[in-house]
Amino acid sequence: MNSLKRIKRVASSLFVILSFFQSASAQLTIEECVSKAEANYPLVRKYGLLKATRDIELSEINRSWLPRLSAYGQATIQNVVPSFPSSLSGVLDQMGQTVRGLGRLQYKVGIDLSQSLWDGGASRVRRDVARAQEATRSAALDVELYDVRRRVGSLFFAVLLTDRQIELTEVTHRLLEINLRRLQAMIRDGVAMQSDADMVEARYLSVGQSITEAKSASDGYRRVLELFIGENLDGVTFVLPDAQIPATETSDRPELRLFGRRMDANRALDRLSDVSLMPRVGLFAQAYYGYPGFDYFNSMMSRDLSFNILAGVKVAWNIDAFYSRKNNRRRTSVDTRDIAADRDLFLFNSEMQVASQSEAIAAMREVMKNDARIIELQQNVRKAAEAQLEEGVIDTTALLSKISDENIARLNGELHIIRLQQEIYNLKYTLNR
Repeated sequence: MNSLKRIKRVASSLFVILSFFQSASAQLTIEECVSKAEANYPLVRKYGLLKATRDIELSEINRSWLPRLSAYGQATIQNVVPSFPSSLSGVLDQMGQTVRGLGRLQYKVGIDLSQSLWDGGASRVRRDVARAQEATRSAALDVELYDVRRRVGSLFFAVLLTDRQIELTEVTHRLLEINLRRLQAMIRDGVAMQSDADMVEARYLSVGQSITEAKSASDGYRRVLELFIGENLDGVTFVLPDAQIPATETSDRPELRLFGRRMDANRALDRLSDVSLMPRVGLFAQAYYGYPGFDYFNSMMSRDLSFNILAGVKVAWNIDAFYSRKNNRRRTSVDTRDIAADRDLFLFNSEMQVASQSEAIAAMREVMKNDARIIELQQNVRKAAEAQLEEGVIDTTALLSKISDENIARLNGELHIIRLQQEIYNLKYTLNR
């Protein structure tokens, strides 16, 4: 018997624990909602693609230091070729040496090899440009992804507001139902008229319609949030955040980081213009088998094919960069000033928005000081009206007015609480704090 009791106690404890975890898992905070939305947002996949693109660009830049090898074959015919002077050809003919001169038909198969020794720092700066551009594109994705927080936050608070509206309206709905039954009993006792009950029933049905509409709106907000986070939200309770005002009003928005990355990219492009003025030094080699060879005298005496090799050091200096460098630097300078102007405008608008949101938070807190007292007073008035209705002192219209006033007071009180947290959340979003 004792063992059976222990089993029951254990089972009861397990049921309580399971119920606790089930209720805990059925709750959703705004931080969890935003985190899931960001992880589920399709834009996240672009971060990996950006890194892959950067790695490809860096690999191509590093390959520029590898030896360049090219093979070719060619055949040409010329209208004029080098030849011996006729006087010298005559002397050679008398000596029994026939000099035919270079043939007009020339052909060869060869290989060209080149190896860069110094590129003036161009490859290093090109790597910096590639990294800066990848960082800029990544920062732009951060800005786009950050906007998801605003959209998810708006939906989250919309669900909170409609759910709380439903709860409070259901309280009013039950009050109307209780008073409707009271009037029906009074009609049976002959102390109330049917029109009074009809008036309360009409308001009862109207409030029921409002509840249905609010539930439909809440379901709509939840469906959109489900698309954001990729999870089903049926039966999930949204937890009202208890946010605190940020300790600092210094903005840490991703837009500011984007402005910084764009300026870094401009500075890298400036350095690329500078290194374009530097000469390039490299090794080269050429080998071919064909006719004529490097020994023109022998090729004039004979049409035989020969193997030839040429190697050396090459210095190349493209002076075209001197013509374009000034305009390139002016262009990047204008871009930098444009970025700075955009950043200053963003900071100006942010400061105005922070000031407005801080004022709204202070005003909301001031308004909320009397919410509890107003609700208490309206509840007392409504209870007194119910008692007066039973005594026949007031009519049904007055009672409905008092019930409506109490409902509005409760809705306003909850609205102020949720709006305060929403304003604080919006301030934190504006500052990214």
